[in-house]
Amino acid sequence: MVWNWDCGFGTVPAGNPVNTRKTMKILDVPQSGSLAGQTSSRNRYGQYRRTRASPVNPNSTNQMAVRTRLTDLSTAYRALTAGQRSGWIGLGGSLTRTDSLGQVYTLTGLQAYQSVNGNLLASGEDAVADAPSLSEPDPLATITVTLTDAAFSIAFTPTPLDAGVKLLVYASPQRSAGRSFESDLRLVHVSAAALATPADVLADYTARFGAPVAGNRIFLQVKLTEGGFVSGALSTSEVVSAA
Repeated sequence: MVWNWDCGFGTVPAGNPVNTRKTMKILDVPQSGSLAGQTSSRNRYGQYRRTRASPVNPNSTNQMAVRTRLTDLSTAYRALTAGQRSGWIGLGGSLTRTDSLGQVYTLTGLQAYQSVNGNLLASGEDAVADAPSLSEPDPLATITVTLTDAAFSIAFTPTPLDAGVKLLVYASPQRSAGRSFESDLRLVHVSAAALATPADVLADYTARFGAPVAGNRIFLQVKLTEGGFVSGALSTSEVVSAA
């Protein structure tokens, strides 16, 4: 096995002074997580193992808000009646997720409660005590992004959105134009219900990550939400152009 330098978007030959964190590509059963001084994961190039690093915990305002919301929802779940918790357990059994190893699993009652109500609160709506019927909105058909250093909007179809449906825009911090992969996407914009195209996200993005700078790349995911459920995502990235 040959040690390589981890440059954040793959690996490059040893000796390239990109980073001091050593990474090696491996052929093994799917693995994810840390053991002793090593961490196993995968990227677009396959399985790899690297030296374990201490996690970053910036305690940002948004990060603390999410943690507080999860704590509050956990407390509220314990206060539900047995019948209400049974409803959430039933809903959780119908909600599937895929973990980092590609394995599909269903949610517990608490996880279902946190997921639905977390989505409701993030979109500016009130939490609910009773489990709703599962009804995920269909994803958008198309999105077209206009991104300059003075404008940032997303046109979409079909339009307008149905009554009660809102648009969710997840975006990355600004990256190098040559970057082709991004995992750090954060919710930056929630539209009004029944919005007609386009969605103007410039003010919300600027408040979170600063004004777009020409030449930088921004990664995006756009989803729909209704009743605490979220659709599949349309993903893209754009390089900021000069106005």
